[in-house]
Amino acid sequence: MVTTDQSDRTQIARWFHALSDETRVCIVDMLAQGERCVCELQEALDAAQSRLSFHLKVLREAGLVHDRKQGRWVYYSVRPEVLDEMGDYLQSRKPGEASASLCECEGGDASGPCCT
Repeated sequence: MVTTDQSDRTQIARWFHALSDETRVCIVDMLAQGERCVCELQEALDAAQSRLSFHLKVLREAGLVHDRKQGRWVYYSVRPEVLDEMGDYLQSRKPGEASASLCECEGGDASGPCCT
């Protein structure tokens, strides 16, 4: 993912914000092993339903997980293509890697909109 516009920066921030909580990282780890029902997540995390719903909402809104309803149950799965995009973004930011900067500053003069 080579990006330059504000909407891309916003999405990247949303991804990493979603993973800035230990519970949400644990949820992604569990979902990386396969689709899970909310009840399974709730039991494994020993989490109240409202707390778990909040964390799943953050992950869903960031685009990291997908939900599907089957009868009265809701199942969640990780979106591997989004994790691939995150990995591509991080890989492109390694020193020495060819990448397009998200920062619009020219010559490092800190005058661009992302530096104010």
